[in-house]
Amino acid sequence: MRIIRACRELGIETVAIYSEADRHSPHLKQADRIVCIGPARSEESYLNMDAILQAAEQYECQALHPGYGFLAENALFAERCWQQKITFIGPPPHIIRLMGDKLTAKRTMRAAGLETIPGSEALLADVEEAATVARDVGYPVLLKATAGGGGKGMRLCRDEDELRRSFVEATLEAEKAFGHPGLYLEKVIQGGRHIEFQVLADAYDQVIHLGERECSIQRNHQKLVEESPSPVIDAVVRSRLGEQVVRAMRAIGYRNAGTVEFLRDPEGRLYFMEMNTRLQVEHPVTEMVTGIDLVKEQIRIAAHHRLDLCQEDVTWHGHAIECRINAEDPDHDFRPDPGRITTFVPPSGSPLGEVRLDTHVEEGYTIPPFYDSMIGKLIVHAPTRPAAITAMTEALTQFRLEGIRTTIPLHQRIMASDEFIAGNYDITFLDRLLAMEPAMTSSEGPVSEGA
Repeated sequence: MRIIRACRELGIETVAIYSEADRHSPHLKQADRIVCIGPARSEESYLNMDAILQAAEQYECQALHPGYGFLAENALFAERCWQQKITFIGPPPHIIRLMGDKLTAKRTMRAAGLETIPGSEALLADVEEAATVARDVGYPVLLKATAGGGGKGMRLCRDEDELRRSFVEATLEAEKAFGHPGLYLEKVIQGGRHIEFQVLADAYDQVIHLGERECSIQRNHQKLVEESPSPVIDAVVRSRLGEQVVRAMRAIGYRNAGTVEFLRDPEGRLYFMEMNTRLQVEHPVTEMVTGIDLVKEQIRIAAHHRLDLCQEDVTWHGHAIECRINAEDPDHDFRPDPGRITTFVPPSGSPLGEVRLDTHVEEGYTIPPFYDSMIGKLIVHAPTRPAAITAMTEALTQFRLEGIRTTIPLHQRIMASDEFIAGNYDITFLDRLLAMEPAMTSSEGPVSEGA
């Protein structure tokens, strides 16, 4: 829906693909043409390169936008697009491959001048090498899949016994999830915060950054709330780190939109973690504070247009917060809760600022059980952070979504938390919140309301 909207505003016709499970998805009504690419199983549809490229050729598509899931960071898919003379709206395949391997990305960014988290310099040969590196850097440590993402192939190890138990588990999970069993190890930064920088780069060596997003409210390494600017990044740090990021992107020949992710320690040092070579789910908070439409910029860059912006043109206004609305039951370990949406009344707005809802669902739609549980993103923008928190609280209260359980009540608890309001949270925040406060969701039926 987000990409279709940008294309429509640019005067570009769209072809929406769908699986049999998504044959009633509301996004299909917004596209100019639609085509079914296979059964519900993602391996037979949204991960089926042949089916997607055949559909693109059938409708004489000039370009393909991969979104931010499935094949969005698959270098082979990007290569196949270029081979079939279909523009892949993203970076070149070799850059996706370079940044897709987490350990290679760390080496590359270190060479480009960014500081990286202490840990192994190469893939771990076996558990004995892992134990040796862990003793050198000090516990706790994190085992991570080099081809990983989304928390898969990742294990927190507090001592050597836990490391030895987790090594085999993480290796097997990485092999199953990514087809690559390779692991590396990093020291855990206690009290860390997840900070990421948005970049845009054209084919003419023009690279700019659009500032940072704070993404520290996470569960199992999956983000739930994002905001921009970060409560702990000031203008001096933003400028200094932004310049470093721009130099690094120029050094590797990056192109299109991308996100460079950092972990900030309690002393304020920022360590490079990884790069996402695609549009991020949380891109709207950057759009709201800069006024720049990232999807339109992606499309223009892919069409070989020069960036109209230079770094001096980028300014930041106010504060934006995004809450990911998932069809999950937080009271039962965030169990997915697919089903029919019987009532869907979006927020009406707030006098304190702008309210935006990016979603593909509507009243009467049945959420299938096959894919990611995110059903929408609620974003607010206000002149100040306190006003943005109040606006988000109002929007969540106004949002009526019945028939399924969602994370709306959890987001209300987050917005009311003293720790969040003060901006003093870190990546362990949600665990503490869930451990300390009683559940607030309904236990008497499949209902999730803001009110």
